This record gives sequence, C-alpha cells and structure tokens, in this order.
Amino acid sequence: MALVDPRSARPTRAVLLGAAAAGLAAGGVALWRRARRGPPLPRERSLDSTAALLREGYLFIGRRCRTLGSDVFRTRLMGRPAICAQGEAAARMFYEPGLFTRRGALPPTALLSLQDLGSVNQLDGAAHRWRKALFLDLVGSDRVAALGAAFDAEWRVAAEAWARAHRIVLFDEVREVITRAVCAWAGAPLAPGEARRRAREFGAMIDGAGAVGPRNWRGLLLRARTERWARRLIADARSGRRRAPPGSPLEAVAFHRDLDGRRLPVAIAAVELLNLLRPTVAVDRYIAFAALALHRHPGWRERLARDGAARTAFAQEVRRLYPFFPAVGGRALQPFAWRGRRFRRGTWVILDLFGTNRDPKSWREAEAFRPERFLTDEPNAHNFIPQGGGDPATGHRCPGEPITLELMDRALAWLAGEMRYEVPAQDLSVRLDRMPAIPASRMVLSGVRPAGAPARAAPA
Repeated sequence: MALVDPRSARPTRAVLLGAAAAGLAAGGVALWRRARRGPPLPRERSLDSTAALLREGYLFIGRRCRTLGSDVFRTRLMGRPAICAQGEAAARMFYEPGLFTRRGALPPTALLSLQDLGSVNQLDGAAHRWRKALFLDLVGSDRVAALGAAFDAEWRVAAEAWARAHRIVLFDEVREVITRAVCAWAGAPLAPGEARRRAREFGAMIDGAGAVGPRNWRGLLLRARTERWARRLIADARSGRRRAPPGSPLEAVAFHRDLDGRRLPVAIAAVELLNLLRPTVAVDRYIAFAALALHRHPGWRERLARDGAARTAFAQEVRRLYPFFPAVGGRALQPFAWRGRRFRRGTWVILDLFGTNRDPKSWREAEAFRPERFLTDEPNAHNFIPQGGGDPATGHRCPGEPITLELMDRALAWLAGEMRYEVPAQDLSVRLDRMPAIPASRMVLSGVRPAGAPARAAPA
C-alpha cells in the first residue's frame, strides 16, 4: 500500500490513522506514567533556590510551603532537584526505617564539618544499628548523670571566675565549661591550657557547618587539628601509652568492633569519638537560648529554681521554639509511595526541622513561648524533632537528646536558682539567615554572683 497518494503528494488515510493511533498510544503511556506517579508536586518557579536558601535560612522552606499551599514542594538546590517538606506527616515519611540514607544528602562542606566520612550517620541497615548501639549505650541514664555531675563541677569553678569579672559572654564561657566536662567524662581530661583551644575547635566545626565561605573554611581547618588529637587518643589507648578508664567512652570507642568483628580504623574511631564530643559541646547554643528565654520570661525564674519538671518543660520549649539546625536531608534508598505520589530511588528529600517544630497543625499558639504545654501534653517522635525524629535505636535520630536535657536542666538550675546576674543592654536579636543561629551578642551577663549575694556597683 502506498504511504503517499502520488496524485496529491499527501499522506494516505492509513498513514494519518496510524499516526493518530501512535500519538494516542504515546499519550496514553504518558498519562499512565503520570497517574502511576500521582499528582504532581507544587514546584517553585526559580531555576535554582540556593541563593534564596542562604538568604532566608531557617524560613526558606516554611515560606514556600505557605505560598504554595502545600507542606511539600519541588525545587532545585545547588543545581540538583530536591523535595522540601515540613510537618508531622513528612517527618513520619522521612524517618521510616530503611527508607532513606544520609549518604549524599549533605553538602560536602557540611558533612566534613560535622559527621565526616565513615561515621555512623553514613551507615545504613544492620551496620548502622550495630554502630548506633555503641552510642546508645554511652548515653544510658547512669552515664548521663555522671556527665551532668562533671558539668556541674566545671560550672561551679567557672562561676567563681565569673564573679570576679565585670562581664562575661555566656555562650563562650559555657562552651568551654562543656568542653572540659565532656572530655573528662569521656576519659580524655584536658590540661588547663588545652581546654580553651579544644572548645574553640569544636565551636568552629559547629558554627561552620551551615555556612559557605570563610566560616566554613575555618571550621574545616580547625577540625583537621581536632581529628589529629582524637587519632592520638585512640592510638594511645590501644597501645597502652594512655590509660582509657574502664567503661569510659574513650575505651568503648577505641575498642569497639563492628559486625565484621574488626576494630574500627583509627581514623574512623577518632571521627566517632568526635561525634560524641562535638554534639555535646553544641548544647552551648541551647543554654544561651535558655538564658535568653529566661530573660524574656522572668516569671518562670522562681519555679525553675525549685521544680525539676518545670525546668524540663522550659528546656523542651526552648528546643522547640528557638533555632538549632534548620533541616536534615536524605536520599531514598528505594522507590516509595507517599500521599498517592511515587518517588524514585535516589530522590533527595529535605525535612524542615525548624518549621515542623513550629507547625500550627501540631502546636497551639505555635509561635508563642509556652513551656506549660510540655507539662500537660506529650509530644511524639515526629511533631517534635529539634534533633531529629523517629526512634534513635532504629533510625537516624540523634541519640544525644538525654545529654542535651541533662545539661540544660543543670544550666537552668544555676541560671534561675544558684546564681544572680544582670543582663546589660546588648543586641539580643537572633538572625534566622545565619545558620546555626545564636543571639547576636552571644548573651552577655554582668555582675555574676552567688544567689543571696548583694549586687555589686558598676565600675566607675
């Protein structure tokens, strides 16, 4: 049969019908594929939103969720497709065991500043659960109480020096207090001249993780120095040149054996030791925010001084409302369906921690500071996620939350009960385009003195 009518040089009716059938088939396949994937996600119009993320910081995801009328949307970050989500339902999806990996989900600069290659956070499945069990054992109640006692002792020594000073920067001072306490607790006590240096290194790692440029470069540079110190600790503990106290975190990490029965390479063991120490030092931010909240809500002071349950509720509300780390990323290990939509293996999903903790669908008066909510309502593992969600034993939730609450409780007991001080005029604003955030003045206190001591006159 001729494909073209020779008299008119036009396609024959058969060709036209065939083309129409082929077009309908192709369209049907496309519709089938689209239906299989589910309705399309709202998409941000920008070609790439990296600059907007850096400019808006903690508010980036929440603003677009409100604009698009959806708690999940598509965008591009650093040239790569990404799905951003917030809220309890999104957290349940994100923390489904075995669904996401952290490998390839953080910018390399943030990964190297924080978890680093080969760490527990980069593992999945049985290997992750086995390594995670090491950390969960180290944050048992008796160990956490011992760390709290060490923190208390270091705060007491520091408070004596603060009482002789006209002013202190609480954030900087608490960072050193925690560094001294956690290193001693871990079995690696610091010499007097070493604590300030280690505190500066830990602080730079944390401060540089959310930055691009010099702040990040400084964090990476100082991390290299800290890793050399940690590798020496591990090597010396194994060789016997340094005694690792029995049952100490240093001993546990240095002699830990993975599922294959072999000890961790020295470099990886050093990384894991830092993954215990560095996040503990990061509680300095929460303590600075707790001091800021106490300054803004002085009516809680008397209650916090005498009531442990109130201190816990106050600490939890600080963790809910004040900015810590803004978001966490994961890559899908396998195809999955959520809310009628199908997602491919390798999909990059970014969960908004800050926005989920302030989600009005989960929290009444979400933007208000209301510690009493934690005295009457119990949050769940997916609507309250300041340090991640889900079960820390089976997923990637931070196992160090008991340490955070212990140190915050002890700090609030000092700030509300055992110490008196003034908060002089200063810039207490918190910029949400700076990640991780901190009060601009880093919380300056003056006239620090024991409770019951009279206020000192300001120097002329």
